[in-house]
Amino acid sequence: MAPSTASSFSNNSTSAWIAGDDAHALELLAMLASGLALTRVNVQPLQAANLPQAAGGLFGSAAAKPASAARAILLPHSDAASASAAQLLLPPLPELSNVDRSRMHTAMVAHAAAHLTHSPARQPSQALKPMGMTVVSAMEDARVERLLLRDYPGVRRWFTEQLADEPEAENLSFLAFMARLDRILLLPNSQSGNHWINKARELFEKAVQTHGLEDYAAFRAISSILANDLGQMRVRMDPQHYVSPTLYRDDNSYLWEHPESDDSNDEALSLAQTAARPPPAQSSPQQESIEPQPLGQAQDFEIARFHYPEWDSKSEHMKADWCTVIEKFPAWQGLSEINNSRLPSNTRIDSLALPNARQLDRRHRLRRQWEGEDVDLNAAIEVQVDMRLNLRPDPRLFMRTGKGPRPTSILVLLDISESVNDIGPCGQCLLNLEKQAALMLAQSSTRGTGRLAIHAFSSNTRAEVNYYRLLDFGQPHTSATAAMIQSMRGRFSTRLGAAMRHACGLLRSEPEDQQTLLVVTDGAPADIDVHDKKYLIEDARHAVQEAKRAGVRVCCLAVDAQADAYVRHIFGWRDYSIADDAEQLVPRLTRMNARLAAGR
Repeated sequence: MAPSTASSFSNNSTSAWIAGDDAHALELLAMLASGLALTRVNVQPLQAANLPQAAGGLFGSAAAKPASAARAILLPHSDAASASAAQLLLPPLPELSNVDRSRMHTAMVAHAAAHLTHSPARQPSQALKPMGMTVVSAMEDARVERLLLRDYPGVRRWFTEQLADEPEAENLSFLAFMARLDRILLLPNSQSGNHWINKARELFEKAVQTHGLEDYAAFRAISSILANDLGQMRVRMDPQHYVSPTLYRDDNSYLWEHPESDDSNDEALSLAQTAARPPPAQSSPQQESIEPQPLGQAQDFEIARFHYPEWDSKSEHMKADWCTVIEKFPAWQGLSEINNSRLPSNTRIDSLALPNARQLDRRHRLRRQWEGEDVDLNAAIEVQVDMRLNLRPDPRLFMRTGKGPRPTSILVLLDISESVNDIGPCGQCLLNLEKQAALMLAQSSTRGTGRLAIHAFSSNTRAEVNYYRLLDFGQPHTSATAAMIQSMRGRFSTRLGAAMRHACGLLRSEPEDQQTLLVVTDGAPADIDVHDKKYLIEDARHAVQEAKRAGVRVCCLAVDAQADAYVRHIFGWRDYSIADDAEQLVPRLTRMNARLAAGR
């Protein structure tokens, strides 16, 4: 049976702990901690100016000391002054009333006892980045509290009274995600409309049922999944100023063993979030401060904004003005980019030069043909003259329609989402091959009669669908356009429907004879604010149908061996081609562009 120590400390009795003699209050807290943890615990006051060297905070010595001074610090037996006892350092919290301070200290002691009883101490931190370490720590806090509540159900009130308030729904900062996570894992009846939070609770409860609360490795594994999701959602975190929103929890220095080298600390603190979401125009007061942009990363230049609807397949209606497409110039650093963007002389452009597409042109009639749909009257008259003169007549009496240059307008739309940066089996990333193909098409268009445009897109939620007009119809291919193509960066996600609607709008200003949109992508449509995988696929299919009704043919070249199902659903059975790997992109795109220019 669990000891009855926790039940002997009620809210009525704890109000006198700090109000009276400090030494007596700390002695009572030490008794509570020792009873809950079933081991000896010394409780001491924490002095902000004299923090223990072993307590470097969640991220080691780089943590902000003022933030660490406001949190409890738990030291394992080996780091304590007495090797036979753990040590808990409690902050003075002078800004709180006596009653509130005693309740906060009680929750701090109970949480520390949960760590001492159930958490492995001093786990190596080198393999984790700050965001991953924070999520692992939060899940570990929830796990050990759940174990403590299993033995001492009455402790739950101590924790719930000190939880942070529920953040506003529009607050999508990292701090807000952690506050929601702490609440939903501790409060059994709490609800959240956030997909990531619901996924975290689902994985947590599944791990409890499958592995049990005692399996630390299982909860660490789901923490890695959740941290990766936050990275994919481009949630930003500032490790230098981060403080857990749940104030009764310690700084988790008990959990981690940080490397002693300064270089290793710096490496652990580096954030691999180069594709982080840009700050919103108006941020919530509860949101964390946004990190300054790293030097050397130029901002794209915004030209104009456009609003487009989006098809909701569940309710089967169009959401008016749902997506914002932002036309931009890609950032590039100057004339050095122009020189580097020129293709070498041994490039494959000459060997894969695009053929000039030709079509039947009734304005161009071929006379004196062996066969045809009409009789050549001039040739027939000459035959009659030759027969009267007893000469051998020329049997070529027919006319047929000749082939002339085909006036086509093809817009190539490149997907430059984050996934194009992945290195393929050929040793190159898709982004570099897309640039090579775009330059090849741009140079080949100068020798043809058709009109070509090359655009690119990526998306960062429905509020930011970035659209780059690298080469427009009728624009000559110059070193400046080559530099813009070379400066493309793979970032964000793939909200295909909005990008196609904008591209088709641009195509409709072209001559009506042949308007074609050719999409080059490496995966199904997706974005971080959409969690239903079929939602954006259905919207893209609806956008294709809208384009066809407007007279624009839409085709796709997918660099994805598994693309058949979703590409056929979006574009139809004959308007797509699939390249199994990125190395096939350039020749496949060449042949497909020539086929479309010929109207096939």
